[in-house]
Amino acid sequence: MRRILAYATAVVGALLLWTLVPAAYAQTGAQHACIKCHESAVTGMQRGKHHDPADLSGKSCASCHGDVSAHAADPRKNKMANVFGKKVPAAQKDQSCLSCHDGNRMLAFWDAGKHKKNDVACSNCHNIHGKGGEPSVGRFVTTARQLEYETCNSCHKQTRAQINKTSHHPIVEGKVTCSDCHNPHGALSHAMVKNESVNQLCISCHADKRGPFVWEHAPVEENCLSCHNSHGSNHPKLLNEKVPNLCQDCHDAARHPGTPYGSQASFGAAAPSGVNTRFIARSCVNCHQTIHGSNAPGNRGKYFTR
Repeated sequence: MRRILAYATAVVGALLLWTLVPAAYAQTGAQHACIKCHESAVTGMQRGKHHDPADLSGKSCASCHGDVSAHAADPRKNKMANVFGKKVPAAQKDQSCLSCHDGNRMLAFWDAGKHKKNDVACSNCHNIHGKGGEPSVGRFVTTARQLEYETCNSCHKQTRAQINKTSHHPIVEGKVTCSDCHNPHGALSHAMVKNESVNQLCISCHADKRGPFVWEHAPVEENCLSCHNSHGSNHPKLLNEKVPNLCQDCHDAARHPGTPYGSQASFGAAAPSGVNTRFIARSCVNCHQTIHGSNAPGNRGKYFTR
């Protein structure tokens, strides 16, 4: 009985080897045919995730570029159609990638995303042949691989200017990436952020601002971007404006008016009607430090004072 099982196993193994080996040779043969002219493309791909020497499924250049046999036989006579050429529609380019990656959960909302709607193809951001060359000139960079934000900034020029401002998220330093907040492959949320709202995204890192608080600051509860620029700013803590100008966009009339001093109310003298409450060029957060919300009782918490 054991001899029969051993013989059957040997036969099945031989049949599998007979089936898989030609596929492996087909893959190797196709790549060797291409490497004669396209050495940089093939060798670059061999360093990337699309090349797996142990893979015997028959993947080769033809998987993306179509039948290459005629072109390999006589390249001058049989020109290859450029599947990823500039004149090829983005949807047609994407089909080559989606034929393998369609089941990826990160692509679940690709059709609803801004990139798909604006005809951005996979090849605009990804290069399956690999990318060599000189190291990046970015600050604190020690790799020859292009950093993620550099790929995004090739289109998003305004964001590139913002992340280079004095106050910014540590994107250039490599501690935060664009995909930490956004899903470039599509999302149903605004700006393709990874959470249901901007606030949910922000508090995923800034948990101390989560609350709930006894005294909620209305603009904080509504949208963090009311006061902050998420990519970068010339003002401290990524603020849209410098304090007190930012605060006086909403709080101009009450308690500390933001109107200039007149002849009856100077910086040091009291107004005829009583104490001068005008607050020009002074920092609101000197007193109101818990501006994201306060759990203090009474008026001290109500006005977010320290």
